Amino acid sequence: MTFVLTFVIALIIAVIATPLSMKLGRRWGAIDYPGGRRVHKTPIPRIGGIAIYAAFWIAVIIMGIWDRQIWGLFFGSTIIVIVGVVDDIFDLRPMVKLVWQIIAAALLLFFGFSMSQISLPIIGMKLDFASIGLGWLGLVLAVFWIVGLVNTVNISDGLDGLAAGICFEAALLLCWSAIRINEVTEAHLTLALAGAALGFLFFNFHPARVFMGDSGSMFLGYIIGGISIMGLLKTATVLGLVFPLLVLGMPLTDMTFAIIRRKLRGHSIATADRGHLHHRLLDAGFSQPQAVLLLYAMSGCFGMAAVLGALGSWVWAAALLSADFALLVIILMRRTALLSVMSRKHSK
Repeated sequence: MTFVLTFVIALIIAVIATPLSMKLGRRWGAIDYPGGRRVHKTPIPRIGGIAIYAAFWIAVIIMGIWDRQIWGLFFGSTIIVIVGVVDDIFDLRPMVKLVWQIIAAALLLFFGFSMSQISLPIIGMKLDFASIGLGWLGLVLAVFWIVGLVNTVNISDGLDGLAAGICFEAALLLCWSAIRINEVTEAHLTLALAGAALGFLFFNFHPARVFMGDSGSMFLGYIIGGISIMGLLKTATVLGLVFPLLVLGMPLTDMTFAIIRRKLRGHSIATADRGHLHHRLLDAGFSQPQAVLLLYAMSGCFGMAAVLGALGSWVWAAALLSADFALLVIILMRRTALLSVMSRKHSK
């Protein structure tokens, strides 16, 4: 029952706080205007991330979920949100944002966040695990992990409701995994995040009245990364690493292809382009809601593959993952003829 209460409190606070963030966005000049790669047609406030931040932390405080590591998450995520708000108003350079992301991620190391060891499976007469200590490399990996997830979610925030919906799915799946290994604190945190994301989504789904901006997308990625280190990696097995990666498999694949694409063209990896998954779907003839719902489904399939793997159904997990990844590659390789046909049939 307390789990449900955590979710409901975050949901209600997000529903209350999001319209307030819209007013602040207009007052502070944090407005996303149409043009360029943007697909919206009217100016829209873009600091909705402060509503997600407020909903998450108010729910955590009310439920009394607090310890030393959560203090670290609070301080680090506050830095991330402040940097995001400044960027949403003044447009910071990518390198400046990256430096602050690294600082916020490194801050967690002083609060006990680290990937100190990992257990690899040994296949013999029976399945066993061998623990490998990572030492200082675990500290570097933890920072890389957080910064990577921050940018993974950030890069997925390209259509109305896309990042919020994907993170809602991810939070619920991570909650399931946390409960399964009896990590109660992490389960509460993931439900607070799910409630905050869903409450914001009421205003962000197409046609969006507010965008989360970098303040929201970076916050969501930061919290997901931090929670996964707090709880899921306490299992110290490879699955603890793989599960969060599969849950965010769709945006991670998109980000990987974006990096490869930009390097092959001789561009900086921070250079924005119109080659992301959601752009490809729009170019194929899908409407925004159709594209977002399809990407929700694909993200959900990655999550289900993670669940099946956790339950030991590796064959089914591999089959689902292979089919989902193949579809992603088809979209990203610009083979959009089939998608155009599907879209036209659906619209009839």
